[in-house]
Amino acid sequence: MIRYQRTLKNTVSCEGIGLHSGKNVRMVLNPAAEDTGIVFVRTDIGGAEIKAVASNTGGTNYATTLRQNGASVQTVEHLLAAFAGLGIDNARIAINGEELPVLDGSAGPFVRLIAEAGVVNQEKLRPMIKVIRPVIVREGNKQLAIWPSETASISCYIDFDHPLLKEQSYSCTLSEENFIREVADARTFGFLRDVEALRANGLARGGSLENAVILDDASVLNTDGLRYRDEFVRHKILDLIGDLSLVGMPLIGHVVAHKSGHGLNSRLAAKLFEDPRNWVIVGSTEEPARPMEPSYQYQMAL
Repeated sequence: MIRYQRTLKNTVSCEGIGLHSGKNVRMVLNPAAEDTGIVFVRTDIGGAEIKAVASNTGGTNYATTLRQNGASVQTVEHLLAAFAGLGIDNARIAINGEELPVLDGSAGPFVRLIAEAGVVNQEKLRPMIKVIRPVIVREGNKQLAIWPSETASISCYIDFDHPLLKEQSYSCTLSEENFIREVADARTFGFLRDVEALRANGLARGGSLENAVILDDASVLNTDGLRYRDEFVRHKILDLIGDLSLVGMPLIGHVVAHKSGHGLNSRLAAKLFEDPRNWVIVGSTEEPARPMEPSYQYQMAL
């Protein structure tokens, strides 16, 4: 479990529209020094910085919004999931708008951007949070918990009133290879019956069949169908990975989600830190032989 911090080898960029704002935005991913963490830089408002940490969570309505010193950045969860899934600890993201580009609605395009940039190990070790007591949050019939474990894993269950969704569950051990193969390409999804109401409330203005799985009352409207038979629950796991990365370092524990969403994800991250008896820091003091750079080169992502 011991490893060094990582950042990007080179700068890489992309452009696209925001899922909720519908506005075009340009985003540049930059390498960053050790212990920087993930920092968003709003170039359109004087370079205001917003650090991706749980205490900066400013909204969880259909997406995760971060706020710091009067500046905000919205729909960060897919990029944060890509960083967490590939073990990127430090990066500075320059963006000229309030919402990240949705691209195809998954983390896959961000994984490929990271692969294009390359990944390098840095000089300092990466501390991790090991959960040693169960932490549970509930809201009605929804529940999210993290249990002590020697490995990092997620089990997720969803249940929707739709003939194609009904009940879905999926479990996976969290590794870079598993993230790329099993989770990264799962797209966000929504229901055609909700689109007008969402747009009336300023949401989903950039949503389309190009960046989301859309369902009518009986079928998937996307002509290319689903990427996974259970793409919906896998996307919920993707969101979980992104939201829980806001604890600021990798989590060692078994996350069990029952109909969870961004709001409950945020509450779990906050509750974890309410009692220091819930966790210990590991991996920051031992000095192993220097590991090699990531060897698999993200073949699956490319």
